[in-house]
Amino acid sequence: MSKRIGLVIFPQFQALDMAALTVFEFANTLLAAPLYELSTLSLAGGPVKSSSGVALDSLPLGWGGYDTLLVAGALGSPGAQPELEAALLASAAVTRRIASICTGAFVLARTGLMDGKRVTTHWAFGRKLQERHPALTVDEDKIFARDGAIWSSAGVTACIDMALAMVEQDLGAEIARKVARAMVVYHRRSGGQSQFSALAEIEPSSDRIKEALLYARDHLHRDLSVEELASQVHWSPRHFSRVFQSQTGLAPAKAIEKLRVEAAQALIDQGHSSIGRIADLTGFGDEERLRRAFLRAFGQPPKVFVQQARSRNEHVYLS
Repeated sequence: MSKRIGLVIFPQFQALDMAALTVFEFANTLLAAPLYELSTLSLAGGPVKSSSGVALDSLPLGWGGYDTLLVAGALGSPGAQPELEAALLASAAVTRRIASICTGAFVLARTGLMDGKRVTTHWAFGRKLQERHPALTVDEDKIFARDGAIWSSAGVTACIDMALAMVEQDLGAEIARKVARAMVVYHRRSGGQSQFSALAEIEPSSDRIKEALLYARDHLHRDLSVEELASQVHWSPRHFSRVFQSQTGLAPAKAIEKLRVEAAQALIDQGHSSIGRIADLTGFGDEERLRRAFLRAFGQPPKVFVQQARSRNEHVYLS
């Protein structure tokens, strides 16, 4: 029996979210008989214009039942759409799994289906989602999250990672790996959104400062003194420090600590539990320096994050 996959869109949706359907399309090509039947859905059906101006035709959301519903996101946080949210809630009763893509989490959260669930969204909107919907728990560093029948993905291209995980759930790891190879994407991306958000938040205008930050991100195990960073871009340490501070609002040491903290978060999320080993891999050198950095950044020591990650992983395994 085929599985019907529906991408739910609305005016000003992000067209790149169509990539999630492409994953299932590629999976069909690897099977003796196609498994997935793909549709684009909207509240009333008909053409729906994306934020880029490209319009997609769609079927009415209430027409027929679906194995999987994917709620598209937008460039910002979508406003309330009561009729669409009511239709999603009604459809969820006969849907095996339902997922949000990027800021589509705001749409799905307003249905109440995410209450009590651990979810993710684009890193830039995680805090806003948590503030507006305190009944759910936002994990800002996840590429995608699964909590029972509720799935959610981070910004934009993370919908591909989530769709690959769904294909793996349905058809096994080997098919998912073949789909990833055919699409020329990672089967499982290492790390979390922190690998993107830290640099995006610091983002300077100077190419040389960007180059130094990229070097730092890829060499967190090194000392990364001002002298070392300055030498990478052929500036004097004094000039480098002055330009860095003016463009980022941070001293170089503070920016490096931010990169290291987020790298440590990603390692914890991947299942690393040795605080000492994490401190070594991320350049903190010892557990105490890592602990103090986490307290400055989050008000909690790293062991709390290790415990939370272990609890999440156990929950996903059992769900």
